[in-house]
Amino acid sequence: MRKTNEQNIKEVLKDLVQTYRLQTKLTQAKVETLWAKLLGKTVQEHTTELRIRNHKLYVTVDSAPLRQELSYGRGEILEKLNRELGEDPLKEVLIK
Repeated sequence: MRKTNEQNIKEVLKDLVQTYRLQTKLTQAKVETLWAKLLGKTVQEHTTELRIRNHKLYVTVDSAPLRQELSYGRGEILEKLNRELGEDPLKEVLIK
């Protein structure tokens, strides 16, 4: 009997992501897409940087009042993002 190297596409993509350590970059791309959807256009316009490092989301905004407001809602932001991502890749949100 002949052996085949058949895998479904989901398994192949998962292996590629794991092999090339792309999970953080994929998560960051998803977060950038979700940011405006979850927090609104105004917040997106004042956000200058979104970066993920060591399971922490670093958010830089150009408005002090907005920075303060987002700092108070960090827990809720974290919960919403993780719920939308379908996993818990983020452990903390830091607002600068």
